[in-house]
Amino acid sequence: MDTHPLALNLDIDAVRGMLGGWITQPTDAGLLARAMAKTMASTVLDAGHDVIVPQFLGRRQFVVDLETVADASGAEFVEVALLATRQQMRLWFVERSTSAIVTATQRDAQLLVDRPGGWEALDEMYDDFVELVRSRPRTRTIPARDGDTDDSYRRLERALAGDHGSVSSMTGRCNLPERSAHEESP
Repeated sequence: MDTHPLALNLDIDAVRGMLGGWITQPTDAGLLARAMAKTMASTVLDAGHDVIVPQFLGRRQFVVDLETVADASGAEFVEVALLATRQQMRLWFVERSTSAIVTATQRDAQLLVDRPGGWEALDEMYDDFVELVRSRPRTRTIPARDGDTDDSYRRLERALAGDHGSVSSMTGRCNLPERSAHEESP
């Protein structure tokens, strides 16, 4: 983000975490955080800057809402999904939540998984995400590679620049291993 002055790194989990006692009302907190995020994105886009939403987005309506915000601001909406297998997703989630340096966002994510439904709910989110990516044919996909964030970032930059040779096409893809969605308005 340092190379994109005044771009907004809009982490909805961080926005939700700013709401007092959100864990006792996660559904309401999520709805409020998404509403706040749309307003924040609109403000930044209207000022002529970029917005990136770097996280799992499994709610189709929120993706459509972000696209609408970008369109209303005259910004291009580019949807990129970072894909991993279910096994990778589970492993990374465990590693992230048990690492020595655990951020508040990571801790909060673990709290949600520890609630009723736990891993089953996480697997359901994964399945919903896979279906969402499949249903959005303009989504550009990047295969996640364990421990290679620099390569993933370079692939993301190429995807945002429209270089489809560096990303996977969704067309005709049957075996879609998957993970996190990224929405951007460059």
